[in-house]
Amino acid sequence: MPYFESSTDGTRLHFVDYGPADGPVLVFVHSAYFATEMWEYQMLPLAAEGFRCVGLDRRGHGRSDDVWGGFDLDILAGDLGALLDHLDLRDVTLIGHSVGAAEAVRHLTLRGTERVARLALVAGMAPGPARSTDHPDGVAPEVLDAVNAAFRADRARFFAEGAEAFFARHLPGPPVSDAYVAYMVGRCHGATARAGVALGEVVAGLNLVPELVKIDCPVLVVHGSDDVSAPLELTGRRAADLVPGARLHVYEYAGHGLFATHADRLNEDLRAFARA
Repeated sequence: MPYFESSTDGTRLHFVDYGPADGPVLVFVHSAYFATEMWEYQMLPLAAEGFRCVGLDRRGHGRSDDVWGGFDLDILAGDLGALLDHLDLRDVTLIGHSVGAAEAVRHLTLRGTERVARLALVAGMAPGPARSTDHPDGVAPEVLDAVNAAFRADRARFFAEGAEAFFARHLPGPPVSDAYVAYMVGRCHGATARAGVALGEVVAGLNLVPELVKIDCPVLVVHGSDDVSAPLELTGRRAADLVPGARLHVYEYAGHGLFATHADRLNEDLRAFARA
């Protein structure tokens, strides 16, 4: 069965494992609110090409257990590490989107490159959008607090009203259908309210600068020029500048949902990166 238990607290976690068992391994870490299904335009075609594509439903998301605790970054990264151990995955290309990118970075901080050979940060929140002593141009704490308050007050409205900007539908990039946007808004409700609130708190306090500068494996940073959720200059470009030797690919007119709007281009970049 596609479940295993967290090594930290026994939480039952769901995973997907597509493609041949002996193919090059890609492990996908999804955004907040969604689950592994957000990667359908990556996992299905790449698995069909011979890659082994593995995805974990974060605790409180998708088909994993609904729990109260365990949403600090160490435990979330520990859940990811437990999946790699459970399947005994090696030479992994680890791919994280949004807050999933932060989990991927923390995994490397905790476990190093024992199982991970390369890292792709896709529209990542790392190193963190918040203002700090080493990031004076970041988002003011009160702004992030207001965003989290709006989520707690009416998360249905939060998801529905944020969808246009998430997929940058007002810009001349590749379109996604109204039906797909409605589907993804619905999928956001697959995450529990508790999980959503907890991850908002993680993002508000995120500062991975000391961790990014120590990464010693190849890193690809993919980011949209018009990402509202994780603005390029506050996250993606900073991450690329901090990680030694990192490569930055900026997609013009792309928002946070570039995994759907720019799926073909993202797949091309991931395919080349994993085979390099």
